[in-house]
Amino acid sequence: MSKDTEKAVVGLLGAGLGLDDLVRQGARQVIQQAIEAELAELMERFANVKTMHGQRAVVRNGYLPERDVLTAAGPIQVKVPKVRDRSGFGVKFNSTIVPPYVRKSPRVSAALPWLYLKGISTGDMGEALKVLVGDDAKGLSANVVSRLKAQWAEDHAAWSKRDLSESHYVYWWVDGIHTGLRSENSDGQCLLVIIGVRPDGSKERVAIGDGYRETKASWLELLLDLKKRGMKAGPRLAVGDGAMGFWAALEEVFPTTRGQRCWFHKMGNVLNALPKSQQARAKADMQSIWMAATRAEAHAAFDRFVSIYAAKYPKAAETLKKDRESLLAFYEFPAEHWQHLRTTNAIESTFATVRHRTTRTRNCVSRPTFLGLAFKLIEEAEKTWRRINGPEKIKLLLEGVAFKDGEPVQDDRPVQQKLAA
Repeated sequence: MSKDTEKAVVGLLGAGLGLDDLVRQGARQVIQQAIEAELAELMERFANVKTMHGQRAVVRNGYLPERDVLTAAGPIQVKVPKVRDRSGFGVKFNSTIVPPYVRKSPRVSAALPWLYLKGISTGDMGEALKVLVGDDAKGLSANVVSRLKAQWAEDHAAWSKRDLSESHYVYWWVDGIHTGLRSENSDGQCLLVIIGVRPDGSKERVAIGDGYRETKASWLELLLDLKKRGMKAGPRLAVGDGAMGFWAALEEVFPTTRGQRCWFHKMGNVLNALPKSQQARAKADMQSIWMAATRAEAHAAFDRFVSIYAAKYPKAAETLKKDRESLLAFYEFPAEHWQHLRTTNAIESTFATVRHRTTRTRNCVSRPTFLGLAFKLIEEAEKTWRRINGPEKIKLLLEGVAFKDGEPVQDDRPVQQKLAA
């Protein structure tokens, strides 16, 4: 993304970004990348044409004045680059994505929202651009699409090498996703994603990697890489499902980080062990556990669930019992944060976006393409993330203040009681 686009996105976020703004910014980014790929192909075609002094005859020469192209998504600002031809052959660059002087196009109007929502998928990119400019557009060659995929892969590779020595996280959401994509070397390739909460309460991507079926070895490689790039410590709490691979790796790399099992995943696992006739009641009984105001009340609700279901449905009861303590870890953190910590919803909503697009790309892809695609999709999702509730309570956590049942405590008493005394 160019600096101009980056500034525009930041401005929109500060003003309260809406769906239409998201569509416009996403469409602008993809179209600008496609135009630059077209230019790169032209420059490559004339790379061997030299002047009498041995210099390249066809060179870049800035940009045409930025213009708006009116679409169904609203006006999209477009910058078309120029070239200078010193050979005398009259070489010019005319984009087939945004032809000269075009300011309104029915096909562009119809395609831009679809391009943004589905066009990132490498399998759909060529088709999406053909809707824009027609089947005979020279700019839609396989080379152009390949350049776009390569650019996304390079963006991910550069991001994955960034220095983390100044990065600090209070919470992590961790999960793996099996996309249905087939890599060159394996059908079991999955994304490994970590999203973190910074000391100011904002969320950001921590890691986007890949692995084989969420094994310990895959997660260990990812976590060790974070440490190698300067991450001094893990978060106070990591939230994830029951996949043992991550928890075993976390214990080895960041042993002081506590674990919180995701209630959404746990409830699904328990309900799968019950007949449909019992699922509605069991779901309500489990909700009474994680919605309890105190840990003591949660334990009482936990015991009630086990006593009700253990005799007839021992597998369901055992599935819940085995993670009792890690399911209730959130009680030792600020109550304002509970709704964020009980599930991996922050990462699940992002994964839903990834699943929606990657299921449309069933062909075998390379590892860089796989990661580049995921990186761009999650990058777009990050623009809509909000800070967690009660960000001011993070300061107390970082100062070492303990929490009991969501309230800060000192000398085994809630801070409010101590102040009253």
